[in-house]
Amino acid sequence: MEEIARLVARALLQIGGVKIDKENLLVFKSGIKAPIYIDNRRFPFYPEAWKVVIDGFIKTIGREKINFDVVGGIEAAGIPHSAALGYALGKPSVFIRKNTKDHGTKKMVEGGDVSGKTVLIIEDLITTGGSSLRGVEALRNESATVQDCLVITNYGFEEASSAFSAQHVQLHSLTSLSIILEEGRAMKKFSDDQVAAVLAWTKELHTQ
Repeated sequence: MEEIARLVARALLQIGGVKIDKENLLVFKSGIKAPIYIDNRRFPFYPEAWKVVIDGFIKTIGREKINFDVVGGIEAAGIPHSAALGYALGKPSVFIRKNTKDHGTKKMVEGGDVSGKTVLIIEDLITTGGSSLRGVEALRNESATVQDCLVITNYGFEEASSAFSAQHVQLHSLTSLSIILEEGRAMKKFSDDQVAAVLAWTKELHTQ
């Protein structure tokens, strides 16, 4: 588990997927302001690094004995990873829209019929978990079973953990913010001051 986490963290750092800026805070969709930005959307541009992620997903599925029929990617950033994973495993894949289209079929689940099937959700990043859990609801409305969600990175917010537990969905993260910070410092990508700023931010969030 830790080996995968460190390999994924290093791959992410090597492709420039993590930025720390103490002055210009990033505002998440949830309204949370953060001094760190994680960009997993860069992975498909770097096939060798991306392979580390897909291999990590496959190993996690085997280790955790996750059983599923279909891979489902959350729009938009989860879709490339879910499609690649489905192809690698020879499994069908679908994607789940964040909102219903106002034209065409007006479906939230696109690609195939998931009724009666178990869908493994794939996300690139979890903050509060809202988008992923709306995907869970959409799939269950289509009579699919959803028990597990695989994500590349997870900020580790208690709000997200509680929300997934409440919906009876097991969250599996390839790597964590703490390991990304450790590897970033070891690779000299971040200064001690930058790491300290992110740790102070996470501590403040956990005490709110």
